[in-house]
Amino acid sequence: MPTQTVEKTPTKQPSDFAQKLQKLRELYADAGDISKTALENVIRSIESGASAASVKEKIESAGRIGARQGKVSELTVIAPLKPGGAKRMRAFFETLHGNVGNQGVEMVGTVHDMRWVFLDNDTKLLFASTYDGDWDPYIDDFATKIPDILDLQFGEIDGWPGVRNPAVKDFIVKHQIQAHFWYVANPSLTVVETKWLEKIAPALDEFLDKVA
Repeated sequence: MPTQTVEKTPTKQPSDFAQKLQKLRELYADAGDISKTALENVIRSIESGASAASVKEKIESAGRIGARQGKVSELTVIAPLKPGGAKRMRAFFETLHGNVGNQGVEMVGTVHDMRWVFLDNDTKLLFASTYDGDWDPYIDDFATKIPDILDLQFGEIDGWPGVRNPAVKDFIVKHQIQAHFWYVANPSLTVVETKWLEKIAPALDEFLDKVA
């Protein structure tokens, strides 16, 4: 009995995932060329294995648009969606984003957080992100490191030119809204620095316990 259970689990999971991928392809059948191309590229990639101090931080410009506190910047976009766009995006998030989207964002290495919210009966998208550094390098990192993921994340926005298109930055600026209020807990720490502190914290606690 234990042997049969072990054999059934791995065979069922790929089959279920394949069915989800097929459903995702069907949902994207009437999507734009950018979204469909990006989806197939991502699927092929999977199949091939392929404090007090912070209060004192001055609010500055993140570059072209957006605000920055210390080393951390914000980006907020509200944009109209294509008909059926929210439905396709939900399917992408539920089927693939946990597998490849989150890992892709980790590859960029400067993202503190990001979120997508569907507004006005799925006719608009609210996207908000907190990241390290300036606006232009942030967009460039996504365009060069995970372009297909980005096109799947934003390809259902009406008029999205594709992240490889030089016009994409002007498009983002057109729909970006600078936050009126924005709180940052640790504006002096980048993502890399935060992760480093998380790694050394246990060793530091152990050392302090020994010398106490």
